Amino acid sequence: MSQSAKEDKRFKIAHREALIGCGLAVFNIIWWYGFAYGFGSKSPDEYTFILGFPAWFFYSCIVGFIVMVILVWGVVKFALVEVSFGDEEDESDEVKSA
Repeated sequence: MSQSAKEDKRFKIAHREALIGCGLAVFNIIWWYGFAYGFGSKSPDEYTFILGFPAWFFYSCIVGFIVMVILVWGVVKFALVEVSFGDEEDESDEVKSA
């Protein structure tokens, strides 16, 4: 990797956004595992049901999906930044020639 690539702000943005994506994935796994094994570790005779689904499935899969959709939408809307794929030097050359 060249020196200019290390200093390129696009790499810093990409690393931050990758960490945000990994954080969302970890949150999703913790949410799913917590509700699935927290409520689902009982005997099936002791399950409570919500809308015909066992509570562990309802909270881990259905509510978890809705929560993740809202979180991902919020991250895309407010945290992610549009970045040009072209080199910054090439863009300044094109402006000068126009």
